[in-house]
Amino acid sequence: MKALLEMHNIGKQFAVRGGPFQRVLGQVNAVNSIDLQIERGRTLGVVGESGCGKSTLARIVVGLHPPSQGDIVFDGKQIAGAGLGVDFDSTRRIQIIFQDPYSSLDPRVPVGTSIAEGLVIHGIGDAASRRQAVGAILELVGLPPQAANRYPHEFSGGQRQRVGIARALILKPEFLVCDEPTSALDVSVQAQILNLLKQLKQQLELTMMFISHNLAVVRHIADDVMVMYLGHAVEMAPAAALFAAPRHPYTQALLSATPIADPDRRGQRIKLVGELPSPLNPPSGCPFHPRCGLANDRCRAEMPAMLPAGAARVACHAVAEGRALAYSNAAFAS
Repeated sequence: MKALLEMHNIGKQFAVRGGPFQRVLGQVNAVNSIDLQIERGRTLGVVGESGCGKSTLARIVVGLHPPSQGDIVFDGKQIAGAGLGVDFDSTRRIQIIFQDPYSSLDPRVPVGTSIAEGLVIHGIGDAASRRQAVGAILELVGLPPQAANRYPHEFSGGQRQRVGIARALILKPEFLVCDEPTSALDVSVQAQILNLLKQLKQQLELTMMFISHNLAVVRHIADDVMVMYLGHAVEMAPAAALFAAPRHPYTQALLSATPIADPDRRGQRIKLVGELPSPLNPPSGCPFHPRCGLANDRCRAEMPAMLPAGAARVACHAVAEGRALAYSNAAFAS
């Protein structure tokens, strides 16, 4: 099946300024050389530690951050890259659900006004048809139409996130970016929002990028998974293959840290040594080598390429050379 969204060598750097004249002191390498394809109707889960570049990648997709390098192709059309401005049509077809449902809503206006804002910007309908559309989308996400007249502080966290989902869907997008949409919610409410997103994906035929640090959540909703570390993609695989047999040492460590309620299914815990390096001063070679027990001189000097490894693609010299330790992930198998 043809990919709906393609990223080619996407990178993003942010200048760090300081001093009385705000001189550039360095560059934060937030995202580095990301290549991916998301087929229509599938959900890509993006996981990794805080600061690995997940949210920056999400904002690049929806046009909030222009990429410093590379290009993005959506439905066969380049929508981002060197010399390109904002593609107004793509902003309607690609929408985002933000992490914090309260700070992403204007507290001074009723939520119906916030939801209808996209219709106003794109010049869709008149006031009466917009009110009707807002009521219909609120019902779709499990809220009564009259909720449009209430303010954000009058809702619970889960209800506010439903409002955020309604605002993202009001323009009938084809691609939905979910930037940790459940991380600020209670566990029981998380399940409700996840089930709602799965239902809406099927009902509206959506393609999704779902960003989270919670591997259990990603396993529940994603078809494919990309693991990021310090701005780099280190492993990509179908979700079932990745959770059954992770290949990259970092992916193995992430999965081993996932709590399991059944004491008979607990696996070996892999503990990483040291802290996540600073993106201001990333290590040479493989970005994971300072914390990897398999690192050698080649890892410290040469950046690994993303190469096929079974059902996955992995950026790891140890995997490519057959030096990777076998790790039994039976505790995470279905």
